[in-house]
Amino acid sequence: MNLENTVKYHFAKSTLISDSPRATASDSLTGTDIMAAMGMTQERAAMGYSAFLGKMGISRNDRERAIALLSEYALTKCDKVAALRKLGDEVKAQVMRQLATFAFEDYSRSAASVKQCDCCAGQGFIEADVFSMKTSMSGCAKDIIQKSKKWGLKVIPSQHQDRRQVKEVARVLCSTCKGKKVVSCACNDCRGRGKAVDQEETKKQGVPVFANCKRCSGRGHERIPSTEAYAAVCQITGAITVATWEKSVKHFYDQLITKFDIEEAWAEAQLKQITR
Repeated sequence: MNLENTVKYHFAKSTLISDSPRATASDSLTGTDIMAAMGMTQERAAMGYSAFLGKMGISRNDRERAIALLSEYALTKCDKVAALRKLGDEVKAQVMRQLATFAFEDYSRSAASVKQCDCCAGQGFIEADVFSMKTSMSGCAKDIIQKSKKWGLKVIPSQHQDRRQVKEVARVLCSTCKGKKVVSCACNDCRGRGKAVDQEETKKQGVPVFANCKRCSGRGHERIPSTEAYAAVCQITGAITVATWEKSVKHFYDQLITKFDIEEAWAEAQLKQITR
């Protein structure tokens, strides 16, 4: 039994909580067995299991627990980075919490995820310059038209009108998100598939050849730019410069993201061992 199979037990559609019906598998796990297995996995691999549940959107509490556990782990490792070691204890804890939060968001992102539209800042509408044609008529022109009609003369009102183009600022529907306020995180090149046509190999072989997408490196989605994490850290402390971030702190931040993947793999290994 792997972690993905546990998701359905959190959204059960029937009272049968089992991998397969008892009629076809007398040795299938009972509901009690599954609940016990998930509890034991949570005990043995708390960070990995909580991170997985948080990533799947099952529990907000598990998301917060995974971030808290990673923050504690980061505090035990951050002194290896000189720039982080120099921070005060209170500031250091806040920075680790911020890095852990961004690490979780990056870890949990997928091609199905959405993010706030940058074009409209999540409003769905933007302010744009709208040009319209305005017409006006002077009092003298109105008198001429009235007298002409009175005398039975043919008058074309548009010939006596003044036209001018007016620029106005109006709220219009955001063209990027179409008013949805969010956009997809899927890679624009491979559309979330992780594979794209290799143009060079396709020309050589004469048939479509697919390879890992170069833009997303086969992930199928865009990663959260590390500059966003750095900007959040700068709101806490100004002691970390851009050069220091790029040289050492960014590498530490990437390790935190990888830590979630490692812990999830460990949680899955523990679950398989318990349910085998």
